[in-house]
Amino acid sequence: MFGSGRRVKKWQFIQIFATCFVLSLMFFWGPIDNHIVSHMKSYSYRYLINSYDFVNDSLSLKRSEDGTPRYQYLINHEEKCQAQDVLLLLFVKTAPENYNRRSAIRNTWGNEKYVQSQLNANIKTLFVLGTPSDPLMRERLQRRLVWEDHMYSDIIQQDFVDSFYNLTLKFLLQFKWANSFCPHAKFLMTADDDIFIHMPNLIEYLQSLEQMGVQDFWIGRVHHGAPPVRDKSSKYYVSYDMYQWPAYPDYTAGAAYVISGDVATKVYEASQTLNSSLYIDDVFMGLCANKIGLVPQSHAFFSGEGKTPYHPCIYEKMMTSHGHVEDLQDLWKDATDPKFFLCDVTVPETPSGL
Repeated sequence: MFGSGRRVKKWQFIQIFATCFVLSLMFFWGPIDNHIVSHMKSYSYRYLINSYDFVNDSLSLKRSEDGTPRYQYLINHEEKCQAQDVLLLLFVKTAPENYNRRSAIRNTWGNEKYVQSQLNANIKTLFVLGTPSDPLMRERLQRRLVWEDHMYSDIIQQDFVDSFYNLTLKFLLQFKWANSFCPHAKFLMTADDDIFIHMPNLIEYLQSLEQMGVQDFWIGRVHHGAPPVRDKSSKYYVSYDMYQWPAYPDYTAGAAYVISGDVATKVYEASQTLNSSLYIDDVFMGLCANKIGLVPQSHAFFSGEGKTPYHPCIYEKMMTSHGHVEDLQDLWKDATDPKFFLCDVTVPETPSGL
């Protein structure tokens, strides 16, 4: 008994010492911001946010007095999910001028009719965007978007300017729309318009999860302990005023991730309490998730920002791959050919008599 008590005290002493050491690093290295120190601080900080509630709570960013920005719908489809059993609500982040990318997606992994007829699943694909950023092209592009939506009925648009620095507004649009018009979807996915989704693999995976009744589910390629970029020349630059901490909460790459329907509701509610001026949308998702106590799960076959190596043994299991525009049709043809992605790995025969 006495020995056990000494071990407990020793462990408490080690924990207190480690905490003091980490806090010292964060305090004395505050003015320094080189790459190595940033990562050391960020991983030290992860120890704190995983161990102490008071640090976790302090991640919440206070909203401005004006509250959450409100934008008007220019194009909307409130009826898209109405009275339907929806397995997957799929949002594709796109720019107004990227018509060719949207067209390719409609003919491949975003094709609702194919998924319904061949994979026996109901998905809803929506392209999410703001208004054209180029004033000289705005009117012409907007007319083309209205025509495009008249043809396909798959665009939702609000009146914020579509730009990298408004990605969080696009994030809020997705979760607001899901909460308002499709809260019953089993899963929600957000994806870039330059990725490839192996829809047969993804649907099979989601159907198995649905049968298990999963909740609090968030999966993708996880970034652990990523430090904010403090280099002012980078488009990912985040000032100390915007985010003071040395590391972000864990988050999934914004190129593609999936959450369960219950998480979508909770994230939307959390997003209404946070300052949306942090324009990196996948980091903002991490902040929302951190607020509700949700931790992302990593999946080896969600490629994140990377391109999946082209090999049958990988593509047979892949979910997403980033950086595909010109080759989308070829990849889709291969993915829907049951004979193509057969991983032909010869297993040596076991010698007889063993």
